[in-house]
Formats: sequence, structure tokens, C-alpha cells
Amino acid sequence: MLDRVLRFFIILLLAIAGGALLNMATPLLTSFISTEILKTEMGIFKLSLAGFLSILFGAGAGAVLGFLLSPFFIRKLKGFAVFVEAQLNKMPTHDVVAGAIGLLIGLIIANLLGYAFSKIPVVGEYIPVVFSIVLGYLGIHIMIKKRSELVGIFDFIPKFMKEMVKIREAKQAAAPKAPAVEKNEQPSYKLLDTSVIIDGRIADICETGFLEGTLLIPVFVLEELQHIADSADALKRVRGRRGLDILQKIRQESRMKVKITEEDFEDIPEVDSKLVQLAQQVGGKIITNDFNLNKVAQLRGVEVLNINALSNAVKPVVIPGENMQVSIVKSGKEAGQGVAYLEDGTMIVVENGNRYMGENIEVEVTSALQTAAGRMIFAKPKN
Repeated sequence: MLDRVLRFFIILLLAIAGGALLNMATPLLTSFISTEILKTEMGIFKLSLAGFLSILFGAGAGAVLGFLLSPFFIRKLKGFAVFVEAQLNKMPTHDVVAGAIGLLIGLIIANLLGYAFSKIPVVGEYIPVVFSIVLGYLGIHIMIKKRSELVGIFDFIPKFMKEMVKIREAKQAAAPKAPAVEKNEQPSYKLLDTSVIIDGRIADICETGFLEGTLLIPVFVLEELQHIADSADALKRVRGRRGLDILQKIRQESRMKVKITEEDFEDIPEVDSKLVQLAQQVGGKIITNDFNLNKVAQLRGVEVLNINALSNAVKPVVIPGENMQVSIVKSGKEAGQGVAYLEDGTMIVVENGNRYMGENIEVEVTSALQTAAGRMIFAKPKN
């Protein structure tokens, strides 16, 4: 198969060469044979009949010559290939690679220099060839001779990579797979659930310094946040991205230490159950604003820090008979009631306040009620 391919290219090359040579001799042929027919333009590449016939006969003669000489050329090419292969086999592989790289570098430099000198009259066309031969040989020679020194220059790269791998392995070996605290010790971990991260108030609480210990964020909570952030529902997507932003804020600005744990419980499908299990394992407390998680964790003996309870605890205390200025913003559930809100979101139900809709009035507190949803204040217009 290789012989056929080589024969085809040899015949094609000689056919092209024969056609080109006879085409160059066309003016000479027409000078000896002054026949108007031979000078007739054929419209094919602006060729005359004499030129077309010259190319045709030249290509045919070249093809026949190539067919006859192709066995000779094929033997010579094979002999040259065997010679090159034998020489390469005598050389070490690293020398062959170094020589190839040196040749490539030398030819690139020769091409750049040759282009700069190619504009010189007369000799400009030959300078790039000379540069290619000289610099190609120098590239091979220098690269093979200085191979060990050049390799030593770049030897710091693998050494640096090995040192980095060793440092990373040492850190992984020193770091525990899962944080653990003895059960008889005071818990120091605070576990964050998804809802309290999305809520966002935890970042401000951490900034105040009221919390102690380490914030422990399980990887399954991060996965749930990512799943919410990638949701098709626009509202869920915004909530998920807000949660990720809050985590980033806590890690960068909070005074507390933040740790991500890879501990997971593959046999437990629910994230809340995994969180309770991890809290039992590390002896930590769960920070949440989820009412159901709060109850389940308490039933299983896990301490819970509910930020809603904290928010209610720090709301301003009001006593019956106290006066305050409020703005009635909407109607209440009962007839005639008006509803106002304090700055912290506490609801104030004003008796007969519906008539003052949109007005800022002075009211007198009649009672205060603490509910699961928060604190509620009842009042009546001062007048």
C-alpha cells in the first residue's frame, strides 16, 4: 500500500514538472512553427493551443517517466528512511526529543530573521534558506549538548509541585474527618440549618459577638442551598443565592470561626434529620428559625438556639398605660380595628383605629401578648 502511494505521488510530481517545463518552452515552439492555429487563444487560463498541447504532452511524458523511475526512487527513499531510523536508534530518546525541540526553536528564529533580511536586493531570496540551515543545525547541536543544563533550569517546577502535594497531604492527615467533642465536655459547635442561613439575621448576630465557639456548616446544607439557588422557581432561586451570599459574608466578616464539615449520613434522606444526627455526634447546638426542627431537636435531646425567640426576647418591653406614636397602615381582623407596626416589626392592634387609616396618632397601650409568631401589642387611641 505504501509503495502505491509513493508511486502515485512520484508520477504526479514528474507529470507536473514535465507540463511546466514544456509550457515554458511554448514561445520557442511557436517561433519555429508560425502557424496561426497554434497561437489561437482557448480561453482556459489564458492559454493558447500551443501552450495547452505543450502542457498536455509534457504531463504525459512526465507521468510515463515517473512510472518508469518510481521503483528506483522508492528504493532510494526506503534506504534513506532505514538510514535515518538506524541513526535515531543509536541516539537516546531524550537526545532525539531535545534535538527536535532545538530544531523547532532554530527554525522559528530563522524564519523571523529571514523575513527581516528578505528585502535585500539580489541575495534577499536566499538568506532565509541559509538561516534555516545554519540555525536549524545550531538549535539541534546546542539543545543536545546543553540538555542537562537546560533541564536543570526547569527542574524547580516538578520539585515545587511535589512540595505542594506533600504540604496538602500533611494538612489532610492533620485535619479530622469529622469534628468530634467528648460528650462530657461543653459543646463548642453551633450548627446552622438552611432556613437560618437564608433568613440572614445570623450574620448580624455573629458580628455582635454574642455567639461563642465555631460555626459548623455541614456539606449537605450547602448542597441544599445550591439546589435551591439552581431552582427553576425565581423566588427559590433568589432565596438560595441570598443564603450563599450570607455564608460568604459570615466567613469574611464574622468574628467567629467557620468550619465546613464533609460528614454526611447517606442512610438518612432528610436534611433536618441529618442535622440533628450530626449535632448529637459532635455535641453541638443547632441554630435555626424552623419551628418544627426546633421541636424535633428538643425531643432528641439536642439544644436549639432559635433566633425568633432571640428576636422576641430583645424587643422593647411595653406596659399597659404607656403612650406611643404609631401610623395606622391597614385594617384589623375585627370591625373597626386598625393595625400599625413598630420599627422592629412588632404588630400593634389599635381599637377603633380604622378611622385613622394613614394617619400618625398617639395611642395608649392596653395589653401585650406573646405568641408563637412574636409579640403583639393592643392599644387604643389616646383621645
